[in-house]
Amino acid sequence: MTYLPERLISGYRNFMAGRYSAESDRYRSLAKEGQSPQTMVIACCDSRAAPETIFDCGPGELFVVRNVANLVPPYAPDDQHHGTSAALEFAVQSLKVKHIVVMGHGRCGGIGAALNPSSEPLSPGDFIGKWMGLVAPAAEALSENALMTQAERQTALERISIRYQIQNLRSFPCVKILEDKGKLSLHGAWFDISNGELWAMNPETGDFERPELD
Repeated sequence: MTYLPERLISGYRNFMAGRYSAESDRYRSLAKEGQSPQTMVIACCDSRAAPETIFDCGPGELFVVRNVANLVPPYAPDDQHHGTSAALEFAVQSLKVKHIVVMGHGRCGGIGAALNPSSEPLSPGDFIGKWMGLVAPAAEALSENALMTQAERQTALERISIRYQIQNLRSFPCVKILEDKGKLSLHGAWFDISNGELWAMNPETGDFERPELD
């Protein structure tokens, strides 16, 4: 009895025989010394856009938090549960990361839901609808643009949302203070699932550009 899906057991078997075997010293060092990643990535939970795979990173290199549509709620020190904010606090205050990357991706289901607010909730709680309310103003503005196709609205909101999340990151005092001191930098990225292209946000213009790989 394995208690796990066979695909996971098979994958774990391959992991132990391959990557873990090749990097066992690294894993033992991480277990003993702890993690010290330089970069935090806030990404979507979509199974097609895993940051560790896209950036070809090994164990201990990235501190990753994933949620629907890679959103960052604004700073709100209240008595509610804040999973993304908790991860951000740990990354900045404890791990002392030097970079935070908000990475969106093409054909994001959460963004699609934001552009179609009249769709039926998946459950009585409508957790996705409430969560995507974080980008509602931009979604409403794009939905009213009759000159854009639905696909164009989708890509536009995926990228606009990344800029929104970077603004929200700056609402956290610890992030704003360290960024102003030059000890922390914020980045935006967008990954096209269909062709593997990665686009990076120009911090001065907000435009997304292909990075030079050569």
